[in-house]
Amino acid sequence: MTPCTELWVDRSNFRKTKIVNEPLRSIDNGEIVVAIDKFGLTANNVSYAVSGDFIGYWKFYPATDNWGKVTVWGCADVIESRSDDIAVGERLYGFFPMSSHTILQPGKVRDDSFIDIAPHRKELPGTGLYSTYRRTQNEPEIVQQFENERCLLFPLIATGYVLYDYLIDNNFFGAEQVVIGSVSSKTGFGLATLLHDDPNVSQKIVGVTSERNAGFVDSLGCCDQIVTYGNETEIDPSVPTAYVDMSGDVKLTQALHNHVKENIVESSMVGASHWEEGGKAGELPGAKPTFFFAPAQIAKREKDWGPGVLMMKAMEATFTISGKVKNIIQVEWSTGAEAVDQSWHNLLDNKVPGSVGIMASLVSGKE
Repeated sequence: MTPCTELWVDRSNFRKTKIVNEPLRSIDNGEIVVAIDKFGLTANNVSYAVSGDFIGYWKFYPATDNWGKVTVWGCADVIESRSDDIAVGERLYGFFPMSSHTILQPGKVRDDSFIDIAPHRKELPGTGLYSTYRRTQNEPEIVQQFENERCLLFPLIATGYVLYDYLIDNNFFGAEQVVIGSVSSKTGFGLATLLHDDPNVSQKIVGVTSERNAGFVDSLGCCDQIVTYGNETEIDPSVPTAYVDMSGDVKLTQALHNHVKENIVESSMVGASHWEEGGKAGELPGAKPTFFFAPAQIAKREKDWGPGVLMMKAMEATFTISGKVKNIIQVEWSTGAEAVDQSWHNLLDNKVPGSVGIMASLVSGKE
């Protein structure tokens, strides 16, 4: 039996964690065992935990009792296979738990991907996105050279791209400016960069961030105006405004809605980098804040453009933005269960600046 190390999180108290060392069960026909050797850790993973029950992220890799396995984007090698289609030694990229190993059940196998068809996944959200695993050796070589960026940036910039497409698809809901909360987050600056660099977008891009991260955001050159928390009244309330919030800070949402009032024409809640400041916003002027579910826009574009087209555009955007920020974002490695546990707590406590990207591995010595 394959030994396995995992980091479990209490679903009611994200700061309560435990390291679990238990062997995997024996696999059945059609299943594979993968060794997860690296994954990205960002505020996005905190968002997965915050919305774990609401959206269903805890159900992708179930744990026992009130424990959960936070989902991450990472790379893995196939080390055991009882699948006729997937060989030992294959390299995969996809949606994994914070674990050293896990079991997948490949189905709908293509040259460059497969879907995990484990029975418990059938009713889970965004199956096409979260249950698709890339067979990276069959992808273009340049993609294989960007593994760390793929783990750290692709899921986030891809979400930023889907948001960018959603705003364009809806003609910005008539907005003349876009306000992005927690713009220093990777999804935040990804969206800001896409909007700012598009010559067909005339809307003003306003980024809201902390004083600590203001210099970092300024260095990216992705905003027309940078506003620090507590100074939201510097935002022009006289023009129609689309608000996209990556922070999950209900006080920020209340402050902006009460400042811009009826000129808030769209209010999308995306992330939870300030997860402890969440809660119900109550009745607010302007458009009602709604949770943005990226798979819904992806599904729409699958019908509009054909399968995979939106994600290919998102991949191209990731490479472009990765090239712009590779000398600005510092990659730090967190290896071994205790170190990954500490990095998780640092994310919860907002101790990781936007200029840092954490690559993690439950395997000690991996870097």
